[in-house]
Amino acid sequence: MNEKVAAELKGTVRGEVVFPPDAEYENARKVYNAMIDKRPAVLVRCTGVADVIAAVKAAHAEGLAVAVRGGGHSVPGFGTADDAVVVDLTRMRGIRTDPDAKTVRAEGGCTWGDFNHATHAFGLATTGGIISTTGIAGLTLGGGIGYLTRGAGLSLDNLVSADVVLADGSFTTASADRNPDLFWALRGGGGNFGVVTSFEFALRPLKNVVAGPMFFEVDDAPKVLRAFDAYIDRAPRELGAFFAWQIAPPLPFIPEDRHGDTFCALVACWAGPPADAERALAPLREAAPVVAEAVGPMPYPAINSAFDALVPPGLQHYWKAVFSKGLTDGAIDAHVTHGPKVPVVNSTVHIYPINGAVHDVAPDATAFGHRDAKYAMVVAGMWPDPAQNEAKVRWVRDYYKALAPHAEEGGYINFAAGDDMNRVQANFGKNYARLREVKSKYDPGNVFRHNQNIVPAA
Repeated sequence: MNEKVAAELKGTVRGEVVFPPDAEYENARKVYNAMIDKRPAVLVRCTGVADVIAAVKAAHAEGLAVAVRGGGHSVPGFGTADDAVVVDLTRMRGIRTDPDAKTVRAEGGCTWGDFNHATHAFGLATTGGIISTTGIAGLTLGGGIGYLTRGAGLSLDNLVSADVVLADGSFTTASADRNPDLFWALRGGGGNFGVVTSFEFALRPLKNVVAGPMFFEVDDAPKVLRAFDAYIDRAPRELGAFFAWQIAPPLPFIPEDRHGDTFCALVACWAGPPADAERALAPLREAAPVVAEAVGPMPYPAINSAFDALVPPGLQHYWKAVFSKGLTDGAIDAHVTHGPKVPVVNSTVHIYPINGAVHDVAPDATAFGHRDAKYAMVVAGMWPDPAQNEAKVRWVRDYYKALAPHAEEGGYINFAAGDDMNRVQANFGKNYARLREVKSKYDPGNVFRHNQNIVPAA
């Protein structure tokens, strides 16, 4: 970046502007996935919309790409890039809940922990993620799968409006009535269209849930998978649940002599009347003998943060994802073959149901292109030691290779890896051509290309 533009940027921005020679640069360029090692041209730690506008205009003036960092959890490290302008929103975490309108407006740097803390005070919630340190921005723009999905839809289905800084530094709002084409594209098109500085969501009443994990023996996995698959078709929509492979951490509810053993698990979240919880959870609990469980009443934010300790910043991450219309015998065989090989306590595999309310929305109503899928699956390789990268990446790839013949062509963009660029069209699914048209209108120069990138239409 030339000295004049750099000086103007520093003079305009209220937040920090960090260049490579600065003492803070090495710390500022780190992201959640320690496997990512990029050297941006500049990082702008924004304090508000004006800082975002200044940063994007500086990138425009210099012909540089923009990498947007919200919560910073992007597994491929899309919140940073070599020689890019990093627009860092992590200091933009203001939230205002309107309990009368049952809406909330949250800035683009908020995490789901921030969000749930603010809305829970009013007995309100919407679909968020599974880990509370995940940013609301990336999760929502790519879809938004969580405990409330079957009843409340995806996070993006609850989005009312979004404030956006576009590629030329101009500011706009997208909603059903204003820039509806942009609003359509933001709901599933990822970070391809601009920097979303704030999100307005619709909320619904929810204070407490009955939730937690149930652990089963590895040998019972086929029974557990089949019982889960059958029940999730007819389960009340207030039930959120997912299947997982998990090495047992040293927690009090797990027998001490089983700490470190591998189990399959069902993690449930009942958001209906507490009196109905036992009946709603029974088909899961009866799938096979339960070795250990920690299911009970708790505030909704508690289940959303229950697994945070397993995924601290600084782990190595490599993930693969597929969508699936069901659990065929071949898919179950793949899970039973590769799941018990989960390498460390941080790594896991999750099978998230996306039926129920997700299927109520027309396939072309938003940009999310896989509403016909029943499951979004992720093989999430996470481990602390970079010396183990080759072996752990191999486990993820072998698992994915075994699943692929029993799944749809694409995978959930929020779970995709950095080497999945050859799958971008399949990952966006049926709406990709229309997404390219919207991209050509709002970002014809592909300034926002550090993402699961949509190439502008010619």
